[in-house]
Amino acid sequence: MADVKIKDVLDAVDNSLEVKEGAVRVNNPAKFREKVQKLAEISALGSGENQRLARYLTRAAALDLGIIPTSIHDLYMARGRGEIPPVFTVPAINLRALSFDAARVIFRVAKSMDAAAFIFEIARSEIGYTAQHPTEYSASILAAAIAEDYKGPVFIQGDHFQISAKRYGANPDAEVQAVKDLIRESIAAGFYNIDVDTSTLVDLSKPSVSEQQALNTELSAELTAYIRKAEPKGITVSVGGEIGEVGGRNSTEEELRAYIEGFRKALDKRGAGMTGLSKISIQTGTSHGGVVLPDGSIAKVKVDFDTLHRLSRIARMDYGMGGAVQHGASTLPEDAFGKFVEIETCEIHLATNFMNMFFDRIPDGLRDEMYTYLREKHSSEKKSDMTDEQFYYKVRKNAVGPFKTQSWNVAPSIKEAIKKDWESQFKKLFDLLGMKGTRQYIEKSIKPVVIQPSLKDYLGEAAGVESVSDLAD
Repeated sequence: MADVKIKDVLDAVDNSLEVKEGAVRVNNPAKFREKVQKLAEISALGSGENQRLARYLTRAAALDLGIIPTSIHDLYMARGRGEIPPVFTVPAINLRALSFDAARVIFRVAKSMDAAAFIFEIARSEIGYTAQHPTEYSASILAAAIAEDYKGPVFIQGDHFQISAKRYGANPDAEVQAVKDLIRESIAAGFYNIDVDTSTLVDLSKPSVSEQQALNTELSAELTAYIRKAEPKGITVSVGGEIGEVGGRNSTEEELRAYIEGFRKALDKRGAGMTGLSKISIQTGTSHGGVVLPDGSIAKVKVDFDTLHRLSRIARMDYGMGGAVQHGASTLPEDAFGKFVEIETCEIHLATNFMNMFFDRIPDGLRDEMYTYLREKHSSEKKSDMTDEQFYYKVRKNAVGPFKTQSWNVAPSIKEAIKKDWESQFKKLFDLLGMKGTRQYIEKSIKPVVIQPSLKDYLGEAAGVESVSDLAD
Protein backbone atom coordinates (compact mmCIF):
# COMPACT_ATOMS: atom_id res chain seq x y z
CA MET A 1 0.00 0.00 0.00
CA ALA A 2 1.41 3.38 -0.97
CA ASP A 3 1.82 5.31 2.28
CA VAL A 4 0.88 8.69 0.78
CA LYS A 5 -2.28 7.38 -0.85
CA ILE A 6 -3.42 5.41 2.19
CA LYS A 7 -2.89 8.48 4.38
CA ASP A 8 -5.19 10.52 2.13
CA VAL A 9 -7.96 7.95 2.42
CA LEU A 10 -7.53 7.46 6.17
CA ASP A 11 -7.61 11.23 6.66
CA ALA A 12 -11.01 11.28 4.93
CA VAL A 13 -12.46 9.25 7.82
CA ASP A 14 -10.56 11.21 10.51
CA ASN A 15 -8.25 8.24 11.07
CA SER A 16 -11.02 6.18 12.63
CA LEU A 17 -9.39 3.35 10.68
CA GLU A 18 -5.82 2.15 11.01
CA VAL A 19 -3.65 -0.17 8.97
CA LYS A 20 -0.92 -2.03 10.82
CA GLU A 21 1.20 -4.75 9.26
CA GLY A 22 -1.32 -5.07 6.47
CA ALA A 23 -4.34 -5.54 8.77
CA VAL A 24 -7.22 -3.05 8.70
CA ARG A 25 -8.77 -2.21 12.07
CA VAL A 26 -11.57 0.15 13.10
CA ASN A 27 -10.19 1.97 16.11
CA ASN A 28 -13.19 4.26 16.63
CA PRO A 29 -16.42 2.54 15.46
CA ALA A 30 -18.75 5.45 16.32
CA LYS A 31 -16.68 7.98 14.42
CA PHE A 32 -16.15 5.59 11.52
CA ARG A 33 -19.92 5.08 11.14
CA GLU A 34 -20.29 8.87 10.89
CA LYS A 35 -17.49 9.21 8.36
CA VAL A 36 -17.83 6.08 6.22
CA GLN A 37 -19.91 8.03 3.69
CA LYS A 38 -16.63 9.66 2.61
CA LEU A 39 -15.23 6.24 1.66
CA ALA A 40 -18.43 5.50 -0.27
CA GLU A 41 -18.11 8.83 -2.08
CA ILE A 42 -14.45 8.26 -3.01
CA SER A 43 -15.36 4.77 -4.18
CA ALA A 44 -18.20 6.03 -6.37
CA LEU A 45 -16.82 9.33 -7.66
CA GLY A 46 -13.07 9.19 -7.13
CA SER A 47 -10.39 7.89 -9.45
CA GLY A 48 -7.11 6.04 -9.52
CA GLU A 49 -5.50 4.48 -6.49
CA ASN A 50 -7.47 6.51 -3.94
CA GLN A 51 -10.72 5.13 -5.33
CA ARG A 52 -9.47 1.55 -5.28
CA LEU A 53 -8.06 1.89 -1.76
CA ALA A 54 -11.39 3.27 -0.52
CA ARG A 55 -13.14 0.15 -1.83
CA TYR A 56 -10.57 -2.18 -0.28
CA LEU A 57 -10.64 -0.41 3.09
CA THR A 58 -14.44 -0.45 3.19
CA ARG A 59 -14.50 -4.21 2.60
CA ALA A 60 -11.79 -4.91 5.19
CA ALA A 61 -13.32 -2.56 7.77
CA ALA A 62 -16.74 -4.16 7.34
CA LEU A 63 -15.25 -7.56 8.18
CA ASP A 64 -13.60 -6.07 11.28
CA LEU A 65 -17.05 -4.87 12.38
CA GLY A 66 -18.76 -8.24 11.83
CA ILE A 67 -20.35 -7.42 8.46
CA ILE A 68 -19.62 -10.45 6.29
CA PRO A 69 -20.32 -10.98 2.56
CA THR A 70 -21.95 -14.42 2.50
CA SER A 71 -23.59 -17.01 0.25
CA ILE A 72 -27.30 -17.70 0.72
CA HIS A 73 -26.81 -21.25 -0.65
CA ASP A 74 -27.22 -23.04 2.68
CA LEU A 75 -30.51 -21.26 3.45
CA TYR A 76 -31.96 -22.37 0.14
CA MET A 77 -30.71 -25.92 0.54
CA ALA A 78 -32.22 -26.07 4.04
CA ARG A 79 -35.48 -24.86 2.53
CA GLY A 80 -35.23 -27.59 -0.11
CA ARG A 81 -34.79 -30.20 2.65
CA GLY A 82 -37.83 -28.88 4.51
CA GLU A 83 -35.79 -27.58 7.45
CA ILE A 84 -36.74 -23.94 6.77
CA PRO A 85 -40.47 -23.31 6.17
CA PRO A 86 -41.49 -21.55 2.92
CA VAL A 87 -43.15 -18.72 4.84
CA PHE A 88 -41.15 -15.86 3.30
CA THR A 89 -39.91 -14.81 -0.12
CA VAL A 90 -36.38 -13.40 -0.37
CA PRO A 91 -36.25 -9.98 -2.09
CA ALA A 92 -33.24 -9.50 -4.37
CA ILE A 93 -32.89 -5.76 -4.92
CA ASN A 94 -31.04 -4.11 -7.81
CA LEU A 95 -29.71 -0.70 -6.79
CA ARG A 96 -28.97 1.53 -9.77
CA ALA A 97 -28.93 5.11 -8.48
CA LEU A 98 -27.65 6.43 -5.13
CA SER A 99 -26.77 2.87 -4.14
CA PHE A 100 -25.14 3.82 -0.83
CA ASP A 101 -28.18 5.84 0.26
CA ALA A 102 -30.65 3.19 -0.92
CA ALA A 103 -28.77 0.43 0.87
CA ARG A 104 -28.79 2.48 4.09
CA VAL A 105 -32.58 2.65 3.88
CA ILE A 106 -32.81 -1.12 3.34
CA PHE A 107 -30.56 -1.94 6.28
CA ARG A 108 -32.51 0.47 8.48
CA VAL A 109 -35.81 -1.16 7.56
CA ALA A 110 -34.33 -4.65 8.02
CA LYS A 111 -33.05 -3.84 11.51
CA SER A 112 -36.48 -2.54 12.53
CA MET A 113 -38.02 -5.90 11.48
CA ASP A 114 -35.22 -8.25 12.61
CA ALA A 115 -34.94 -9.25 8.95
CA ALA A 116 -31.82 -10.73 7.38
CA ALA A 117 -32.97 -12.79 4.37
CA PHE A 118 -32.55 -10.21 1.61
CA ILE A 119 -30.11 -9.78 -1.26
CA PHE A 120 -28.42 -6.85 -2.98
CA GLU A 121 -27.77 -7.54 -6.64
CA ILE A 122 -26.62 -6.01 -9.89
CA ALA A 123 -26.90 -7.42 -13.40
CA ARG A 124 -24.21 -7.53 -16.07
CA SER A 125 -26.24 -4.95 -17.99
CA GLU A 126 -26.58 -2.65 -14.97
CA ILE A 127 -22.86 -2.75 -14.24
CA GLY A 128 -22.47 -1.16 -17.67
CA TYR A 129 -25.10 1.57 -17.75
CA THR A 130 -24.86 2.54 -14.07
CA ALA A 131 -21.03 2.53 -14.14
CA GLN A 132 -20.83 0.41 -10.98
CA HIS A 133 -18.15 -2.24 -11.21
CA PRO A 134 -18.40 -5.08 -8.67
CA THR A 135 -15.87 -3.60 -6.23
CA GLU A 136 -17.77 -0.31 -6.20
CA TYR A 137 -21.16 -1.95 -5.77
CA SER A 138 -20.04 -4.12 -2.86
CA ALA A 139 -18.30 -1.10 -1.28
CA SER A 140 -21.54 0.90 -1.45
CA ILE A 141 -23.49 -1.92 0.21
CA LEU A 142 -20.92 -2.60 2.92
CA ALA A 143 -20.42 1.11 3.67
CA ALA A 144 -24.19 1.40 4.11
CA ALA A 145 -24.19 -1.53 6.55
CA ILE A 146 -21.41 0.17 8.50
CA ALA A 147 -23.29 3.48 8.61
CA GLU A 148 -26.43 1.75 9.92
CA ASP A 149 -24.53 -0.41 12.43
CA TYR A 150 -25.86 -3.58 10.78
CA LYS A 151 -24.15 -6.85 11.76
CA GLY A 152 -23.98 -10.32 10.29
CA PRO A 153 -24.20 -11.85 6.81
CA VAL A 154 -24.75 -9.59 3.81
CA PHE A 155 -25.78 -11.23 0.54
CA ILE A 156 -24.44 -9.62 -2.66
CA GLN A 157 -25.44 -11.19 -5.96
CA GLY A 158 -24.55 -11.07 -9.62
CA ASP A 159 -27.92 -10.95 -11.35
CA HIS A 160 -28.34 -12.02 -14.99
CA PHE A 161 -24.68 -12.77 -15.66
CA GLN A 162 -25.99 -13.31 -19.12
CA ILE A 163 -24.67 -14.58 -22.41
CA SER A 164 -25.54 -12.23 -25.28
CA ALA A 165 -27.04 -14.36 -28.05
CA LYS A 166 -25.79 -11.90 -30.68
CA ARG A 167 -22.22 -11.88 -29.42
CA TYR A 168 -22.25 -15.62 -28.82
CA GLY A 169 -23.27 -16.14 -32.43
CA ALA A 170 -20.38 -13.99 -33.63
CA ASN A 171 -17.69 -15.36 -31.28
CA PRO A 172 -18.82 -18.00 -28.77
CA ASP A 173 -15.52 -18.40 -26.94
CA ALA A 174 -15.02 -14.67 -26.45
CA GLU A 175 -18.55 -14.15 -25.09
CA VAL A 176 -18.31 -17.04 -22.63
CA GLN A 177 -14.91 -15.79 -21.50
CA ALA A 178 -16.32 -12.30 -20.93
CA VAL A 179 -18.87 -13.73 -18.51
CA LYS A 180 -16.18 -15.84 -16.81
CA ASP A 181 -14.02 -12.75 -16.36
CA LEU A 182 -16.97 -10.94 -14.78
CA ILE A 183 -17.60 -13.91 -12.48
CA ARG A 184 -14.00 -13.92 -11.27
CA GLU A 185 -14.00 -10.15 -10.72
CA SER A 186 -17.29 -10.34 -8.83
CA ILE A 187 -16.29 -13.21 -6.56
CA ALA A 188 -13.13 -11.28 -5.67
CA ALA A 189 -15.38 -8.34 -4.73
CA GLY A 190 -17.50 -10.45 -2.35
CA PHE A 191 -20.31 -11.54 -4.68
CA TYR A 192 -20.95 -15.01 -3.30
CA ASN A 193 -24.29 -15.37 -5.10
CA ILE A 194 -24.41 -15.51 -8.91
CA ASP A 195 -27.27 -16.08 -11.34
CA VAL A 196 -25.92 -17.51 -14.58
CA ASP A 197 -28.23 -16.75 -17.47
CA THR A 198 -27.76 -18.59 -20.73
CA SER A 199 -31.51 -18.75 -21.37
CA THR A 200 -30.94 -16.39 -24.31
CA LEU A 201 -29.68 -19.47 -26.18
CA VAL A 202 -32.80 -21.61 -25.76
CA ASP A 203 -33.82 -22.65 -29.26
CA LEU A 204 -37.58 -23.17 -29.51
CA SER A 205 -37.27 -24.33 -33.12
CA LYS A 206 -35.81 -27.65 -31.98
CA PRO A 207 -38.21 -30.63 -31.99
CA SER A 208 -37.95 -31.64 -28.32
CA VAL A 209 -37.77 -29.66 -25.09
CA SER A 210 -34.48 -31.28 -24.08
CA GLU A 211 -32.98 -30.23 -27.42
CA GLN A 212 -34.37 -26.72 -27.01
CA GLN A 213 -32.67 -26.45 -23.60
CA ALA A 214 -29.46 -28.28 -24.58
CA LEU A 215 -27.16 -25.29 -25.12
CA ASN A 216 -28.67 -23.54 -22.11
CA THR A 217 -27.92 -26.52 -19.85
CA GLU A 218 -24.43 -27.06 -21.28
CA LEU A 219 -23.29 -23.47 -20.85
CA SER A 220 -24.98 -23.11 -17.46
CA ALA A 221 -22.98 -26.14 -16.31
CA GLU A 222 -19.76 -24.73 -17.79
CA LEU A 223 -20.20 -21.43 -15.95
CA THR A 224 -21.18 -23.19 -12.71
CA ALA A 225 -18.08 -25.39 -12.87
CA TYR A 226 -16.03 -22.23 -13.38
CA ILE A 227 -17.65 -20.68 -10.30
CA ARG A 228 -16.82 -23.75 -8.23
CA LYS A 229 -13.15 -23.44 -9.17
CA ALA A 230 -13.09 -19.70 -8.47
CA GLU A 231 -15.00 -19.64 -5.15
CA PRO A 232 -12.88 -19.15 -2.00
CA LYS A 233 -12.21 -22.06 0.35
CA GLY A 234 -15.13 -22.48 2.75
CA ILE A 235 -17.62 -20.69 0.46
CA THR A 236 -20.23 -22.42 -1.69
CA VAL A 237 -21.45 -19.72 -4.03
CA SER A 238 -25.21 -19.79 -4.49
CA VAL A 239 -25.81 -20.35 -8.20
CA GLY A 240 -29.14 -19.78 -9.93
CA GLY A 241 -30.10 -21.04 -13.38
CA GLU A 242 -32.76 -19.84 -15.81
CA ILE A 243 -34.99 -21.79 -18.19
CA GLY A 244 -36.82 -19.02 -20.08
CA GLU A 245 -35.82 -15.52 -21.03
CA VAL A 246 -37.80 -12.92 -19.07
CA GLY A 247 -40.40 -11.31 -21.29
CA GLY A 248 -40.87 -14.44 -23.39
CA ARG A 249 -43.53 -17.11 -23.17
CA ASN A 250 -44.35 -18.70 -19.83
CA SER A 251 -42.29 -21.63 -18.59
CA THR A 252 -43.56 -25.20 -18.36
CA GLU A 253 -42.93 -28.14 -16.07
CA GLU A 254 -41.39 -30.07 -18.97
CA GLU A 255 -38.88 -27.27 -19.54
CA LEU A 256 -38.03 -27.13 -15.85
CA ARG A 257 -37.33 -30.86 -15.63
CA ALA A 258 -35.42 -30.95 -18.93
CA TYR A 259 -33.20 -28.08 -17.81
CA ILE A 260 -32.48 -29.33 -14.30
CA GLU A 261 -31.78 -32.90 -15.37
CA GLY A 262 -29.75 -31.84 -18.40
CA PHE A 263 -27.79 -29.41 -16.26
CA ARG A 264 -27.00 -32.12 -13.72
CA LYS A 265 -25.64 -34.45 -16.41
CA ALA A 266 -23.58 -31.67 -17.97
CA LEU A 267 -22.16 -30.63 -14.59
CA ASP A 268 -21.27 -34.21 -13.62
CA LYS A 269 -19.21 -34.46 -16.81
CA ARG A 270 -17.09 -31.65 -15.38
CA GLY A 271 -16.84 -33.15 -11.90
CA ALA A 272 -19.02 -35.91 -10.46
CA GLY A 273 -21.04 -34.70 -7.50
CA MET A 274 -20.10 -31.04 -7.99
CA THR A 275 -22.52 -28.73 -6.15
CA GLY A 276 -25.16 -27.44 -8.55
CA LEU A 277 -28.00 -24.93 -8.41
CA SER A 278 -29.78 -23.53 -5.36
CA LYS A 279 -32.74 -22.00 -7.28
CA ILE A 280 -34.16 -21.58 -10.76
CA SER A 281 -35.63 -18.56 -12.56
CA ILE A 282 -38.73 -19.03 -14.69
CA GLN A 283 -40.98 -16.87 -16.84
CA THR A 284 -44.56 -16.27 -15.64
CA GLY A 285 -45.74 -13.23 -17.60
CA THR A 286 -43.69 -10.29 -16.32
CA SER A 287 -41.10 -8.22 -18.17
CA HIS A 288 -38.18 -6.18 -16.93
CA GLY A 289 -39.30 -2.62 -16.22
CA GLY A 290 -42.94 -3.42 -16.94
CA VAL A 291 -44.84 -2.53 -20.10
CA VAL A 292 -45.18 1.24 -20.45
CA LEU A 293 -48.33 2.70 -22.01
CA PRO A 294 -48.36 5.77 -24.31
CA ASP A 295 -49.09 8.11 -21.38
CA GLY A 296 -46.09 6.79 -19.44
CA SER A 297 -48.08 4.67 -16.99
CA ILE A 298 -47.38 0.96 -16.48
CA ALA A 299 -49.73 -1.66 -17.87
CA LYS A 300 -51.23 -4.10 -15.39
CA VAL A 301 -49.64 -7.53 -15.71
CA LYS A 302 -51.30 -10.83 -14.98
CA VAL A 303 -48.74 -13.10 -13.33
CA ASP A 304 -49.27 -16.81 -13.85
CA PHE A 305 -49.23 -17.62 -10.14
CA ASP A 306 -50.38 -21.19 -10.73
CA THR A 307 -47.31 -21.93 -12.86
CA LEU A 308 -45.03 -20.17 -10.39
CA HIS A 309 -46.49 -22.18 -7.49
CA ARG A 310 -46.29 -25.50 -9.28
CA LEU A 311 -42.75 -25.06 -10.60
CA SER A 312 -41.45 -23.70 -7.32
CA ARG A 313 -42.76 -26.77 -5.48
CA ILE A 314 -41.24 -29.12 -8.08
CA ALA A 315 -37.86 -27.39 -7.82
CA ARG A 316 -37.98 -27.66 -4.04
CA MET A 317 -39.58 -31.04 -3.44
CA ASP A 318 -38.25 -33.04 -6.41
CA TYR A 319 -34.82 -31.47 -6.81
CA GLY A 320 -33.97 -30.12 -3.34
CA MET A 321 -33.59 -26.47 -4.37
CA GLY A 322 -34.90 -23.42 -2.55
CA GLY A 323 -37.54 -23.03 -5.25
CA ALA A 324 -38.37 -20.80 -8.20
CA VAL A 325 -37.42 -17.17 -8.75
CA GLN A 326 -39.68 -14.40 -10.10
CA HIS A 327 -38.05 -11.61 -12.14
CA GLY A 328 -39.47 -8.23 -13.09
CA ALA A 329 -41.63 -7.85 -9.99
CA SER A 330 -41.09 -4.31 -8.70
CA THR A 331 -43.71 -2.70 -10.97
CA LEU A 332 -46.45 -5.18 -10.04
CA PRO A 333 -49.41 -4.01 -7.87
CA GLU A 334 -48.65 -4.14 -4.16
CA ASP A 335 -51.40 -6.67 -3.54
CA ALA A 336 -49.42 -9.21 -5.61
CA PHE A 337 -46.52 -9.39 -3.17
CA GLY A 338 -48.35 -11.25 -0.43
CA LYS A 339 -49.31 -13.79 -3.07
CA PHE A 340 -45.65 -14.64 -3.71
CA VAL A 341 -45.29 -15.85 -0.13
CA GLU A 342 -48.59 -17.71 -0.29
CA ILE A 343 -47.45 -19.71 -3.33
CA GLU A 344 -44.01 -20.41 -1.81
CA THR A 345 -41.88 -18.38 -4.23
CA CYS A 346 -38.24 -18.63 -3.23
CA GLU A 347 -36.98 -15.22 -4.42
CA ILE A 348 -38.20 -12.20 -6.34
CA HIS A 349 -36.16 -9.52 -8.12
CA LEU A 350 -36.94 -5.84 -7.63
CA ALA A 351 -35.40 -2.90 -9.46
CA THR A 352 -37.34 -0.58 -11.73
CA ASN A 353 -39.83 0.96 -9.32
CA PHE A 354 -37.06 2.23 -7.03
CA MET A 355 -35.38 3.88 -10.01
CA ASN A 356 -38.75 5.38 -10.99
CA MET A 357 -39.01 6.97 -7.55
CA PHE A 358 -35.54 8.45 -8.04
CA PHE A 359 -36.51 10.02 -11.38
CA ASP A 360 -39.78 11.32 -9.93
CA ARG A 361 -37.99 13.17 -7.12
CA ILE A 362 -34.82 14.59 -8.69
CA PRO A 363 -34.82 18.33 -9.62
CA ASP A 364 -36.49 19.19 -12.93
CA GLY A 365 -33.25 20.73 -14.19
CA LEU A 366 -31.27 17.54 -13.65
CA ARG A 367 -33.97 15.43 -15.26
CA ASP A 368 -34.03 17.76 -18.26
CA GLU A 369 -30.24 17.41 -18.60
CA MET A 370 -30.57 13.64 -18.51
CA TYR A 371 -33.34 13.65 -21.11
CA THR A 372 -31.30 15.90 -23.40
CA TYR A 373 -28.44 13.42 -23.12
CA LEU A 374 -30.81 10.55 -23.94
CA ARG A 375 -32.14 12.34 -27.03
CA GLU A 376 -28.57 12.83 -28.23
CA LYS A 377 -27.19 9.39 -27.42
CA HIS A 378 -30.16 7.00 -27.63
CA SER A 379 -32.53 8.44 -30.25
CA SER A 380 -32.01 5.32 -32.39
CA GLU A 381 -33.98 3.36 -29.76
CA LYS A 382 -37.14 5.40 -30.30
CA LYS A 383 -39.53 3.43 -32.49
CA SER A 384 -41.92 5.21 -34.81
CA ASP A 385 -44.98 4.34 -32.71
CA MET A 386 -43.45 5.44 -29.39
CA THR A 387 -44.59 8.51 -27.49
CA ASP A 388 -41.95 10.66 -25.79
CA GLU A 389 -43.10 9.25 -22.45
CA GLN A 390 -42.54 5.68 -23.61
CA PHE A 391 -39.14 6.54 -25.05
CA TYR A 392 -37.85 8.24 -21.91
CA TYR A 393 -39.19 5.48 -19.68
CA LYS A 394 -37.47 2.85 -21.79
CA VAL A 395 -34.04 4.48 -22.03
CA ARG A 396 -33.65 6.70 -18.97
CA LYS A 397 -31.74 4.03 -17.06
CA ASN A 398 -28.89 4.80 -19.49
CA ALA A 399 -28.47 8.24 -17.91
CA VAL A 400 -27.78 6.85 -14.43
CA GLY A 401 -24.06 6.21 -14.93
CA PRO A 402 -23.19 9.37 -16.90
CA PHE A 403 -24.96 11.51 -14.28
CA LYS A 404 -23.73 9.67 -11.19
CA THR A 405 -21.85 12.70 -9.82
CA GLN A 406 -24.81 15.05 -10.30
CA SER A 407 -27.11 12.55 -8.61
CA TRP A 408 -24.78 12.11 -5.65
CA ASN A 409 -24.60 15.89 -5.23
CA VAL A 410 -28.33 16.74 -5.29
CA ALA A 411 -29.48 18.92 -2.42
CA PRO A 412 -29.78 17.07 0.92
CA SER A 413 -33.49 17.87 1.04
CA ILE A 414 -34.02 16.16 -2.33
CA LYS A 415 -32.03 13.14 -1.27
CA GLU A 416 -34.00 12.88 1.96
CA ALA A 417 -37.29 12.99 0.03
CA ILE A 418 -36.10 10.15 -2.22
CA LYS A 419 -34.98 8.12 0.79
CA LYS A 420 -38.32 8.73 2.53
CA ASP A 421 -40.17 7.33 -0.50
CA TRP A 422 -37.84 4.34 -0.64
CA GLU A 423 -38.22 3.64 3.06
CA SER A 424 -42.01 3.63 2.85
CA GLN A 425 -41.89 1.24 -0.11
CA PHE A 426 -39.35 -1.13 1.45
CA LYS A 427 -41.35 -1.31 4.65
CA LYS A 428 -44.45 -2.34 2.72
CA LEU A 429 -42.64 -4.87 0.56
CA PHE A 430 -40.64 -6.43 3.39
CA ASP A 431 -43.82 -6.83 5.38
CA LEU A 432 -45.70 -8.42 2.46
CA LEU A 433 -42.80 -10.75 1.71
CA GLY A 434 -42.67 -12.08 5.27
CA MET A 435 -39.29 -10.58 6.11
CA LYS A 436 -40.09 -9.91 9.76
CA GLY A 437 -38.04 -12.18 12.03
CA THR A 438 -36.13 -13.89 9.22
CA ARG A 439 -32.81 -13.40 10.99
CA GLN A 440 -33.64 -16.57 12.92
CA TYR A 441 -33.60 -18.60 9.69
CA ILE A 442 -30.29 -17.08 8.58
CA GLU A 443 -28.70 -17.84 11.96
CA LYS A 444 -30.05 -21.39 11.88
CA SER A 445 -28.84 -22.31 8.41
CA ILE A 446 -25.83 -20.13 7.58
CA LYS A 447 -22.41 -19.94 9.21
CA PRO A 448 -20.62 -16.97 7.65
CA VAL A 449 -17.01 -17.48 6.57
CA VAL A 450 -14.69 -14.47 6.75
CA ILE A 451 -12.73 -14.08 3.52
CA GLN A 452 -10.17 -11.31 3.69
CA PRO A 453 -10.01 -9.28 0.47
CA SER A 454 -6.87 -9.41 -1.62
CA LEU A 455 -5.30 -6.00 -2.09
CA LYS A 456 -4.09 -6.96 -5.59
CA ASP A 457 -7.70 -7.56 -6.66
CA TYR A 458 -8.48 -3.97 -5.76
CA LEU A 459 -5.35 -2.22 -7.01
CA GLY A 460 -5.41 -3.74 -10.49
CA GLU A 461 -6.69 -1.82 -13.48
CA ALA A 462 -10.47 -1.44 -13.51
CA ALA A 463 -12.30 -3.14 -16.36
CA GLY A 464 -13.78 -0.95 -19.07
CA VAL A 465 -17.51 -0.43 -19.52
CA GLU A 466 -18.91 -2.86 -22.07
CA SER A 467 -21.81 -2.49 -24.45
CA VAL A 468 -24.92 -3.79 -22.67
CA SER A 469 -27.80 -2.77 -24.93
CA ASP A 470 -28.73 -6.38 -25.72
CA LEU A 471 -28.57 -7.71 -22.15
CA ALA A 472 -31.39 -8.14 -19.65
CA ASP A 473 -31.66 -6.34 -16.33
